[in-house]
Amino acid sequence: MSVIELEAPADARPRSRPRPSRTSGKAWQRWLSPVAVIVIWQVASSTGLLPPRLLAAPATIAATAADLVQSGVLPTAVGVSLQRVLLGFAAGAAAGILLALVAGLSRPGENAVDPLMQMLRALPFFGLIPLFILWFGIGETPKVLLVALAVSFPLYLNTFAGIRGVDGKLAEVAHTLKLGRAALIRHIVLPGALPQTLVGLRQSLGVAWLALIVAEQVNATAGLGYMINDAREFLRTDVIVVGLLVYSALGLATDALVRLLERRALSWRRGFLG
Repeated sequence: MSVIELEAPADARPRSRPRPSRTSGKAWQRWLSPVAVIVIWQVASSTGLLPPRLLAAPATIAATAADLVQSGVLPTAVGVSLQRVLLGFAAGAAAGILLALVAGLSRPGENAVDPLMQMLRALPFFGLIPLFILWFGIGETPKVLLVALAVSFPLYLNTFAGIRGVDGKLAEVAHTLKLGRAALIRHIVLPGALPQTLVGLRQSLGVAWLALIVAEQVNATAGLGYMINDAREFLRTDVIVVGLLVYSALGLATDALVRLLERRALSWRRGFLG
């Protein structure tokens, strides 16, 4: 009997059934610990173990958040802070990527740019605030520039590392194909550095919100930082927690947008993205 006769028809062969995901039915378990913390927190507040002056109860925080939304205070503060982050992020991202290209594409550029960036990266933020106030006043400019400065470093470092991490054999292929420098950068260097740049983008967005908390302490009259600072003066821990939760939610939302962008931009790396 031949091998062909022994083989079963394609339709008769047993098909492998997809295995159910181990995590699909247990995703709810990830919420157990946060819910447990909130329940314990509420019980401690209700029984007096946790005084309101130290930390408001979850029910109080939820009611305060609803009041702030209805009065328009919270939407206005979010709008002001979001505008500052977007302006600072746009300026910082453009500067960081541009400087990374200058430093990554040539040795003289690296010698000129990288030492300055490493020195600036080591400067403390709070030490820069008095200088920024002297140089740019107490308006929106120093707040936006502080965010931009914080954003530029993660993007610079990751983009620079991505450029220098491009496989040298690809450059040899480009030389064989007689590609010019502009085509080399466009078709090889930038796509090769893109994954690392997107990592820097996610890091820089997280840093942007952290920098905004510091920036909005500089004589701000609006924004989430101003709302938190004003609540601190009156020991309103409920308002402080609401502001911090909004910061966290905005950070998670912007990170989710970058992850979506990463999945679309790196669709050619199916094996890596799964």
